[in-house]
Amino acid sequence: MLDPRFAVALAAPAANEPSPFSSLVLMGIIFAIFYFILILPMKKKQKKVEDLQRALKAGDKIVLNAGIFGTVVGVEGDALSVRIADQTKIKVLRSAIAGLQGPSTETEKK
Repeated sequence: MLDPRFAVALAAPAANEPSPFSSLVLMGIIFAIFYFILILPMKKKQKKVEDLQRALKAGDKIVLNAGIFGTVVGVEGDALSVRIADQTKIKVLRSAIAGLQGPSTETEKK
């Protein structure tokens, strides 16, 4: 038979041992920090890019994911016809659009 003093010693946590609840709270706080610093801003940026891709129309100046600058000349469902030079047109998916072109640089004006 088990001595009652021994059973009490096994049931009571040690005085220096942290409670498991505090570990769970700490892990929750760390997850919340990662969510608000990393995950939430990425979700907002992705939604912004998706909205931009849906709203493209002929005449918009764009940048492709490969870094190619062009102008949208036609919209065909999920594909776009993009002029990248005077006589050069390519067909790309909407998902290949990285964003709109920024303000023109001094070298383009020359």
